[in-house]
Amino acid sequence: MATFVLVHGGWRGGWVWDRVAKQLRENGHTVYTPTLTGLAERSHLLNAGVNLTTHIQDIVNLIRFEELKDVVLCGHSYGGLVISGVVDQIPGSISSLVYLDAFVPQDGDSVFALSSEAFQLYAIKMATQLGGIACVTVPSASFALNEQDRAWFDEKTTPHPVASMLEGVRLKGDHLKVKKRMFVMAIWETEFPSPFGQFYDRLKDDPAWVIHTIESGHDVMLNDPHAVAKFLQEAAG
Repeated sequence: MATFVLVHGGWRGGWVWDRVAKQLRENGHTVYTPTLTGLAERSHLLNAGVNLTTHIQDIVNLIRFEELKDVVLCGHSYGGLVISGVVDQIPGSISSLVYLDAFVPQDGDSVFALSSEAFQLYAIKMATQLGGIACVTVPSASFALNEQDRAWFDEKTTPHPVASMLEGVRLKGDHLKVKKRMFVMAIWETEFPSPFGQFYDRLKDDPAWVIHTIESGHDVMLNDPHAVAKFLQEAAG
């Protein structure tokens, strides 16, 4: 059986993985769904100093202190930057990487650097409402979430620390030593064009990657948890 560490995206928390985690655990796997500092049940820790480095350390420490090995490490959306930084620090603990409609950064990349100017301006404008510390939540409709979950999702999401979107990830290249790498692109359209097509275009012909596409909103783990569980188990081999 495999060990999964599932890293959520911006404004979300570990709660977003509950449906997928339930399926994986029913199949006998071990699953961790940590919440990053300053978000969800850890939103009381939000401050101007919470950045990408903080979030990378959250996951590195989980893996180290739980003494996890052969981890299938998955990041959704913003979580793609986090898992890239994690595996670059502790590549020997990671057996597979899964980028679920996520940023696949190169050294120095940040959310802002990889996003459209429209999103950059939106995030800056929204951050002014919270003193420049965090970006207020984005409505679920902007992520093409299924209508049944929208009110619940909007109630659960919390402001996201701006510093984590501005900080570039530092990569030495050890993240590329992981032999099993998967990129899943969700096909969705809203007011903000998906920023993840650029990674699909970059990786689709690279034999080092397994590429999947799925018709879904951005939060695939909510719209189609069965498909996500299947992708993760495939990545586990």
